[in-house]
Amino acid sequence: MAQGYFITGTDTEVGKTRVTVALARAFAASGATVAALKPYASGREANGSWTDVEQLRLASHPPLAQNDCNLYRFVPPIAPHWAARLAGQEMDRVGLTEFVRKRAQKVDRILVEGAGGLLVPLGEGWDTLDWAEELGLPIILVVGLRLGAINHARLTETVIQQRAVPYAGWIANHCQQQVAAGTLETLRNVLRGSFLGELPYAATEFSIAALP
Repeated sequence: MAQGYFITGTDTEVGKTRVTVALARAFAASGATVAALKPYASGREANGSWTDVEQLRLASHPPLAQNDCNLYRFVPPIAPHWAARLAGQEMDRVGLTEFVRKRAQKVDRILVEGAGGLLVPLGEGWDTLDWAEELGLPIILVVGLRLGAINHARLTETVIQQRAVPYAGWIANHCQQQVAAGTLETLRNVLRGSFLGELPYAATEFSIAALP
């Protein structure tokens, strides 16, 4: 499989897509072909699109068709396994894995973004972490700099390290204009994984200097 990363977050709405898009653009700018995938997505917008899927497919280099970026799309903005159940479906774990590996054969870099946090169920008896472990891609943890970030980040990182899955490190995303005093400083002191950098508020670029 192409060299790449599995992007997860401490929670929903912490900036996983924003960070994944910035990473895709950075790798593309270095001359690499990139596939940024959102294999499963829930929450269709009023205009009939899935915003995360659209952003990732367009950030890929070259851009991907919708069905090459995403395999499962659900209407309600809820946990994907439950959205699948309401739609009378069940996400196929083998199919999801093959979906990623097939696209990874065609590019230099593969970026796979999950939905919600790391322990969100994806089906009966398996969750996001189980699937990330199966893919074997190093995890990048996106930490949204907002109230509660320290606790959520430490809990998520603890789970990653207990499972002993590949862990590239974490990225701080400024998802709000103002960050509570000491939040980033404390995170850099207490988290054990490599600090890969931060994405300033409203920024669209990220340095990949810290990534192999």
